[in-house]
This record gives sequence, structure tokens and C-alpha cells, in this order.
Amino acid sequence: MRRHLVLATAAAAVMGLLASPAPAAPPTDTTALQDAVTVSGMVEHLEAFQSFADTSDVENTRLAGSTGYDDSAAYVADRAEAAGYDVTVQEFVFTGYRPLGPSTLRQTAPGSITYVEGTDYQLMSQTEPGNVTAAVTAVDLALGLGNASSSGCESSDFAGFPAGNIALIQRGTCTFQAKAENAAAAGAVAAIIFNQGDTEDRKGLIGGTLSAGFDGGIPVMDATYDRGQEWATTPGLEMQLIADVERGPVTTSNVLADTPGGRADRVVVVGAHLDSVPEGPGIQDNGSGSAMILEIAEEMAELGIEPQNKVRFAWWGAEESGLIGSDHYVSTLPKSQRKNIALNLNFDMVASPNYVRFIYDGDGSAFGIKGPSGSGHIEQIFQDWFDDEGLATEPTAFDGRSDYDPFITVGIPAGGLFTGAEGIKTVEEAAIYGGTPGEQYDPCYHEACDDITNITAAGKEVLGQNGDAAAHAVLTFAMTSSSVSGTAKASPKSTQNRGHQAIA
Repeated sequence: MRRHLVLATAAAAVMGLLASPAPAAPPTDTTALQDAVTVSGMVEHLEAFQSFADTSDVENTRLAGSTGYDDSAAYVADRAEAAGYDVTVQEFVFTGYRPLGPSTLRQTAPGSITYVEGTDYQLMSQTEPGNVTAAVTAVDLALGLGNASSSGCESSDFAGFPAGNIALIQRGTCTFQAKAENAAAAGAVAAIIFNQGDTEDRKGLIGGTLSAGFDGGIPVMDATYDRGQEWATTPGLEMQLIADVERGPVTTSNVLADTPGGRADRVVVVGAHLDSVPEGPGIQDNGSGSAMILEIAEEMAELGIEPQNKVRFAWWGAEESGLIGSDHYVSTLPKSQRKNIALNLNFDMVASPNYVRFIYDGDGSAFGIKGPSGSGHIEQIFQDWFDDEGLATEPTAFDGRSDYDPFITVGIPAGGLFTGAEGIKTVEEAAIYGGTPGEQYDPCYHEACDDITNITAAGKEVLGQNGDAAAHAVLTFAMTSSSVSGTAKASPKSTQNRGHQAIA
């Protein structure tokens, strides 16, 4: 085993698994690996992540750049190295962000109202610090159910905007960062982006992020739709906005663990982000995905599996700051070396307490946004497994919100699993999956309560199911001799008890 520190990764410059399809190979039997991957094994890792958050220098977090993150990265590196993997710690520098204390949002005219952080408003991740008191000006709003807001997406939306005011902007159409940067360019001293309110599940707090690349230079908060609507209809509104945060260069890392063997021109990248948001320890988001792929890696090694294609397990840093770690990894590979990457499997939030079993819509049949060629086949591998197990699933879109995005951007096929974040479970979904309709899939999403207690009995149940499905997909692609589009369906069924049923 070798473990080394690098600033950019390299791979053999040869043709990858995206070559022309080969004849279908016999199915791979994945049952032994499925049986070996257990909920108790994954929970062991989750408890370790919680302990690192408990002792972090940024209280109760595993934020990239904190000791909570560094300890998590050392833990997965040590475990992977002990299992026989070739481990690389890939350092990079990004714009780090962390709150230093409570923020403030207060109406100073026409009345005097102090709003509640975490209920009425919250800081947007990667906001600049600031303390401003100014009049509030609404920007091209479209209120009411069914609206198609594009508030703040164009510089023309700010025509006549009074420089020195706070911009009140509505969610919709473009990124939060684009809205905030357009506001700053128009002379706004701060921005409040409230939820869109086009549907009932887009009325609460957003929990949004700008990105490490945000250069607007102003403080930015998000707020509920009801508060935004109220402020938009309050004549003479003035507010004080205080964002007590620190923002600046931080060094952090990705952890990459390669199987010693397997074709280096057919690398299967299996990824999950390891960092948390500043608000909490991130045990579900995304300790769950990180623990799951570590368990799969350890059990592959324990079983003595020698993959035909190299498997690279990747724990990404600074995802919550804008997919920084995965983007760094992909962008620092020359185009010729990217051909070595056969596909990316991404696991981000796979144990939501009010879950739905989502599979990324690789072929675009549900949402019209398909991944690169081969992504549909990845989707089908997962779909076949769940179908054979008699487990219902739903598609979820490639919306750019997780670490598959840098891969599909450069044409690498991708897929993966997800169990829901801030979305609201419908009555129809509750009838299929159980749980509570009208509540978030994960009520602790991006909150302090995303700790070890957020891994509930229901979360453990779906974590076990996803652990099996992921193990099946990883091994299927690790052992295939054909391209993604030509891979044969593997045998997902096990005749034994899996040994990872939900733990109470």
C-alpha cells in the first residue's frame, strides 16, 4: 500500500471504458458482497464521524477546513489503507466559510421587528460578512402559486435600483449566486433571497449556498416565502442585516483509494462527499454516503475480490462550498487522462428518515436532462436491482447539486442513489414508502440536528437497501469487460439473509 500527498492526480493515458460496446459478458454474481455489506458496519463509521464533529474546532461540524473534517479524512484514509488500497490525499485550496456567531435581521422601519434566525431567515453559505442598515427594494417579483419567477436573473431586473439599498429577490430560474452578484453590480449593499412560493414545498427556508467563487462582496441571506411576500408589500421598509462570518482561503483535501489491481484504463470512480455544512455535523448529509462506500471498499478487500477494472473510491472535500473537491479532481486531469474514467457512481444522502428511494435519471426519460452516453445504462443497473427486490423507486434529475456534475460536464457517464433532502413527501409517496406526508424527506437537512440521531430506524432500513444496491452496481462495473452501454445485467438476487436489516 502507498499513501502520498499530491496537488493533482494522474492516471494512465489510454482508452477507457467508453470504447465501443463489446459482446455481453456472463452476469457477475454480487451476492457475497451484498451479504458482507451491513448496516452495523456503516453505522460504525457514522459514529466515528459524529465523534469528529463533537471535538471539531468548528463546533458540531465536519466543515471542510475544520479539524472535524480533517479527522474524518484521516479516518477514511487509514481504514482504506489498512484494507490494502493505494491511498492518495489530494490537497487543494478553496475559499472557506464559517459563521462566527448569530446573525441578525431586524426591521427598523416602519416598525421594529427582530426576526428569528432558522425560522424566518438564515445566512446563505459563502455569504460575505457585513453589517448594513438600509431601505429594502423588491426586484422583479412574481408572487403567488404557479409563478415562474426569474427575479434578479438579468441585470435589466435592476433597472432604476437605488444604489445603497438592500435587494429583496425571489428564488427561481437562475442560481442564487447569479442573483446576488447582479444585485451587487447594481449597487445593493446586501441581498435577501426568499423562497419562490410557486408550490407548497417551496415556501420554507431555502438552506441555499452561493459558491466559493462568489465575488459579489455583499452579505446574502435567504428567507421564507411568507416573510418575503410580507416584506414586498410593506411600504417604507428598512432593515438591519448583520452577517457575522469568516471567509477566506482554506486548505483541505479529497481522499482517493484505488484497488491495487484492475485495468487503469477502465477506472470506476465511486464517490461521496465527506464534508458537512457549517450548521451541523452532516451525519446523514453526507456521512451516510461516505460510510456506505467505505463499508463497500472494506468488504471488497475482505472478500479478496480482484476487480477486472480499477475501482477508485473517492471522498470529496468542500462539496458544500460548491462541489469544489470533485471539480478540482476532474479539472486537474488532462483530457487524455479523463478517458481512463469509465463512469462515476455518486452517493449523496442515502439514509433520509422520511425517505423515497430515488435513482438518478440517467437516460433523461423522466426529466429530459440526460447524462452522457452510458448514464442510462447505469440507471438501469440500479433499477433492475430494486425491481428484482420488489422495492419501489422514483427518478431524480441531474440538477447539478452533487458531485456527479463535474463528471457529466466533461462527458463521463454517471449515476447514483439519493433518498431526499428539503423536498416535501407527498401523500402518494407516503402510501408507497411510508413516512409522513407534508414533511421534508430529511427534516434535519443542513441543520444542527443532522447528527447521529438523524439516522433513524427508517433511515437504517433504506441505508441497508442502498448499501446492497450500491455494492451490486460497484461490483458489476468493476468486473465487466464491455463498455457502459454494453454491460450485461448482473445477478442482483441473494439466496441468503443479507444480515443488515434495520437496526432499532
